[in-house]
Amino acid sequence: MTALNLPSILMQSQANACRDQWVQAMRASPSATHWVADASALVQFDSSALAVMLACRREAMALGQSFQVQHMPPKLQELATLYGVLALLSA
Repeated sequence: MTALNLPSILMQSQANACRDQWVQAMRASPSATHWVADASALVQFDSSALAVMLACRREAMALGQSFQVQHMPPKLQELATLYGVLALLSA
C-alpha cells in the first residue's frame, strides 16, 4: 500500500496541481500495487476533490494498480453519494 495525503483545502483552484502531483507520484512508482488516499485532513473542498480522486483512480487502473480513499469526511461521502461515485472510491 502506498499512501497519498489529501491537503486540508482542495477547491477548484488547487485541483489541477494536486492531481498532477499525485499522477506524477503514481507514474514514478510502477512497483506500487495499491494506492490509498487519506482524506482525513480535508476540511474545505468542492466537487473538484472528487474529480481529483477519480482521475487518480483512472491513472491507477491504467497502471494496473488499485486506488481507494479512506477517512472521507461525512460531507465528502455525501457528495460522492450524490454523484454516484462513492463505491468507486471506497473499499
